[in-house]
Amino acid sequence: MLIFAAVRSLPGNYSDIVLGTFATPSAKAHLIAEYGLNRSLPEQYLLWLVAAFRGDFGFSLASHLPVVQEFGSRLPLTITLALMAMCFTIAIGLPLGIYAGTHSAGGRGSIIGRLLSSIGISMPEFVLGSLVVFLFSRFALGLSVGNVVSPTTDLSQSIVSLILPAAVLSVFAIASTARTARDATLSVLVEPHIGAAVARGESKRFIIRHHVLRNAAIPVLTLTATLTAYLLGGAVIVENVFDIPGMGSYLVQALDRRDYAVIQAGVLIATLVFVLMSFVVDIVTGLIDPRVSVASKGRRS
Repeated sequence: MLIFAAVRSLPGNYSDIVLGTFATPSAKAHLIAEYGLNRSLPEQYLLWLVAAFRGDFGFSLASHLPVVQEFGSRLPLTITLALMAMCFTIAIGLPLGIYAGTHSAGGRGSIIGRLLSSIGISMPEFVLGSLVVFLFSRFALGLSVGNVVSPTTDLSQSIVSLILPAAVLSVFAIASTARTARDATLSVLVEPHIGAAVARGESKRFIIRHHVLRNAAIPVLTLTATLTAYLLGGAVIVENVFDIPGMGSYLVQALDRRDYAVIQAGVLIATLVFVLMSFVVDIVTGLIDPRVSVASKGRRS
């Protein structure tokens, strides 16, 4: 509801953008009435909400095509980009964090790890993306910038063409995951049952695999739900920097054109993905640590 009201309060309106400021008042009024923009705001919202529940997100005001059709041609590219970034995050960030946690003795490696994670978290995506575009435009190194292939056309070529954008998109997530995994590992290592395992003569590798990983995975999983929303939001910037015709760049164009139906549907999809990921993370967390489920049931009772 807030997004719905915020989009319509943006300066400039649809009729001015489409017809221009010199169009006649009657032409503007006809266009506004054609798309129901002359109704009150609550009435527009209720009509949109009822239609959205039926799976009807309306028509793009710019292309006059169904929003579902517009999203259907762009969503696979953005989903592939976000999934690749998430794979990079789990494959690199989690092992790095656990390694830093188990070798955090205040040495040079710990200092370098903290410095790199701080740089990764604070580096803006448009800065890093612009540097990557500049470098790989001059020195291809087997990876090209642009010429992105849709996964519906050729999945393997699509993955190759999205390696650089996914790497840029995943830098913040990798640094956040590594830092969270490191802190979680350190907090688990000081617990009494770890000391008991050491006293029993269990090897360090066995302790990490059977005692540390399970407990340290819970805060990382919780972070994953937040990172999912971040990756979808970060795709807006990365897709524009790398000229990728996905959902992110499409939403930016929709904001420029005051394409209300597209913006509302995009925000709704992003919200649903975040809620779904939070639900899945809650279930997986309960499976990994049954104490979480028991505690939740206790609070509800």
